[in-house]
Amino acid sequence: MSDTRTTSTSSDELAYRGPAHTGAPRLTGLPGLHGVRTVTDAEVREQERFDTPDLRLSAAGIELVVERVVPDRASSRPGTAAWVLRLPDGEPGEELRIDLPEPQVEGAGGDTGSGGVPEEIDTLVRRVRGDAELGPVGRVHVVRAVEQLHDASGRELALLRRDQVRVATLGASTAVESWTETVVRPGAAPTELLQQIDEALRTTGLSRGPGVAQRRLIELLTAAGVAEPPRRTGRKGSAGAVLLGYLGEQVDTLTARERDLRDGVPDAVHQMRVTARRARSALRTYRKLLEGPRVAHLIAELRWLGRALAGERDAEVQQERLDARLAELEPELLLGPVQAAVTRHFARTRAETGAAVLEVVDGDRYAALKGALRRLLADPPLSAQAAGPAARTMPAMVGRTARKLDRRMERALGDLESGQVAPVSLHDARKTGKQLRYATEVVRPVAGSDARRFAKRLKRVQRVLGDHQDVVVSRDLLRTLGARAGAENGNGFTFGVLHGRDTAQMLELERQLPGVWAEVWTSRARRWMRD
Repeated sequence: MSDTRTTSTSSDELAYRGPAHTGAPRLTGLPGLHGVRTVTDAEVREQERFDTPDLRLSAAGIELVVERVVPDRASSRPGTAAWVLRLPDGEPGEELRIDLPEPQVEGAGGDTGSGGVPEEIDTLVRRVRGDAELGPVGRVHVVRAVEQLHDASGRELALLRRDQVRVATLGASTAVESWTETVVRPGAAPTELLQQIDEALRTTGLSRGPGVAQRRLIELLTAAGVAEPPRRTGRKGSAGAVLLGYLGEQVDTLTARERDLRDGVPDAVHQMRVTARRARSALRTYRKLLEGPRVAHLIAELRWLGRALAGERDAEVQQERLDARLAELEPELLLGPVQAAVTRHFARTRAETGAAVLEVVDGDRYAALKGALRRLLADPPLSAQAAGPAARTMPAMVGRTARKLDRRMERALGDLESGQVAPVSLHDARKTGKQLRYATEVVRPVAGSDARRFAKRLKRVQRVLGDHQDVVVSRDLLRTLGARAGAENGNGFTFGVLHGRDTAQMLELERQLPGVWAEVWTSRARRWMRD
């Protein structure tokens, strides 16, 4: 198996974990299995992680390691060793590798930077590490055995990889943990044989679960505390300084809202999602203040985070809205166990969305996003425009987003005027309106009272568009609940009543929108943008 990391699995592999030094499974006698051939007997794979003493690289999602492979004595392959740098905002699988001249030698030859790290790598992480030296902070040590399971013709049925894993922190205080990881890579084995292999592995004390060596090392390291990398602020009064200051506030808020979410604080998911949208809107609107592909990556990952949190937030909003409307409904219109049906629906939905949210914030992708945001603040790729005065540079960038909203509102209002159903065009206008409102927040400190007044006026449009979107989602939910009641020999009348009232509210909001827009969207209100 040729994976470059000490422990990794692909999507078609079956992974197991168990106590240290768990023995090999008994596979003899399994139907269809003719023999087991040793591929690797005791190959040693090691990753030595480098960082500052206060782990600034880890905080920024940067992984810097020396990877070594020392084959077992029976193997004819040479050993290998290399410096490897992985960045949180790089493409999947993208990494910088610099081979070591001697696999057994500590450190690299040639030009070196901090702590013996090659200069080529140190240049990329220098602004994140600041004035702190780099050195080894942890190690993942794996002794690997690989066996091929084959049939009578020699055809590969599966590969079995057994790893004895030891993770240790290095430095003034050390922590060591050991366990066994086993991976089955299916070949031509039928499902029945894979099930029997699964049973044999479980008999040894293993249970299904992915490899966690890298994550566990980070957990042991961060238990001692991780320092934020030093942030760059840019020249005072410059566009870059204003943008970085705002993004820094959002990163801090995201961390606080994540804590609230884990503590079960009400509305935490909503506030976390709003924070992600604020950061994304700032990056999109002021894109020309930053250079390179890192910004596009962050915009995409912040969009992913917002969508990943959307299910829980939408369920929360709809539950509160429907409970309130049922409480206000005339008693004679409540036919059947309506409240029980609503409670049952949201109990199931919220359990699923809540679990999904926790899976997101506990996952590697979210951890990489946080690291990429910290790296942006520590080593921002500021453009030449970012050095210009914020008061002159940034309002015009807001103006471009304003023109985009103008075009989308024109399209949405045109749909309404022609009698078309317009939930899509109105939703598009709503999203662009949010981007504009958050972009205005960024520039408020330098744009003055005109920007504050504009943002306040824009909220009126956002309120109408937001209420309209809530009604659109609510009508779909009520239709589902009503159909379910009918299918279960219940009474869907009450859901039909609420659906009809939602339809009336939707039409009233669509009637109000052109007038509200005309009052808000005046050239005088937008003159500060210099469009």
